[in-house]
Amino acid sequence: MGIIDKVKEAALNQFIEVIEWLDESKDTMLHRFPVAGQEIKNGAQLIVRDSQSAVFVHEGQVADVFGPGKYTIDGGNTPILSKLGAWKHGFNSPFKSEVYFVNTKQFTDMKWGTSNPIMLRDADFGIVRLRAFGAYSMHVSDPATFIKEVAGTNAHFDTEDIDVQLKRAIVTEFTDALGEMKIPALDLAAQYKEIGDIIRQKINTDFDAYGLEVTKFYVENVSVPKEVEEALDKRASMGALGDVSKYAQFQAADAMRDAAQNEGGGAGLGAGLGAGMAVGNQMVNAMSGGGQQQQQSGGAAQPPAQTIACPDCGKQNAVGAKFCADCGGKMEVAKVPCVKCGAELREGAKFCSECGSKQEKMKCTGCEIELAPGAKFCAECGTKVEASEG
Repeated sequence: MGIIDKVKEAALNQFIEVIEWLDESKDTMLHRFPVAGQEIKNGAQLIVRDSQSAVFVHEGQVADVFGPGKYTIDGGNTPILSKLGAWKHGFNSPFKSEVYFVNTKQFTDMKWGTSNPIMLRDADFGIVRLRAFGAYSMHVSDPATFIKEVAGTNAHFDTEDIDVQLKRAIVTEFTDALGEMKIPALDLAAQYKEIGDIIRQKINTDFDAYGLEVTKFYVENVSVPKEVEEALDKRASMGALGDVSKYAQFQAADAMRDAAQNEGGGAGLGAGLGAGMAVGNQMVNAMSGGGQQQQQSGGAAQPPAQTIACPDCGKQNAVGAKFCADCGGKMEVAKVPCVKCGAELREGAKFCSECGSKQEKMKCTGCEIELAPGAKFCAECGTKVEASEG
């Protein structure tokens, strides 16, 4: 091959005959077709695939936009030729133009979030700081506007190149929407979809100037500070208890059971438990508003509880109580028979409540053996027992 043939071949290689772009990435929004130093041959093929648009830019101005399809660049059926200006060599000569392929597909799973807490006034907590995050989907709705306002003359443009700017606009609209809707923090979880729809409409007002459109907007979570979360947990715990008075009684019963199982508790422990139960009863009355208030509020009157007197101080206590709520003494004591008449007496009683006899163990005057309660003769020596006077 001679030098002249090589020059002709090199000249032919400068002419572009097929214009197309195969996108192998997931986040490319714009790609400039490599035409630097080359010219588009008249009659060249333009192939625009689905979810693409081809934008011809001539002398810094958008000449035409082509949607999906196959086109022949000539002077007969291509509108672009009427917008590229004067042709020095007629329609049979090649021409220079920049060709940008814009990806018009849906860009999904775009993340957004608040880098700093949002200060809002809340009906339940007063001033509260909220954080939020989620995802959204968008696409290029106007390729020509997108090139003019965003991409410019960049040869390659990804979603990362505009991600920060879009997040700022989203957070601004999100904050504004929450302030206008005035939804309490406790009710936000039930309004995620409604909030997302409102914010999407607000965002599209701003994104339209960039040739972009948000098709989906998701609010995944709105969280409050840790301190508020702990307060909410305590509030939920109190709600889970239900009837506070019954819960207090249950706690008092558990405490008395543990005290009864403690062999070394002693009278001091019993007194402490009795005082604790008394305080518990006061708390129940205070939290329930008292029986009288309950009856006034329309509730059914409860029958009076059965009581029993404390053997030590005489204070009335609920039947079944193991310790006195006033003095802490044991409510249940062992029974022993009277040394004279055999009547059942409380252990430790000094006199019989039936016959009045002094409760000291009697001994036989003959052999000094302890006599059984009520015995008339000694079981050991047969000596007659003399009646003792109380």
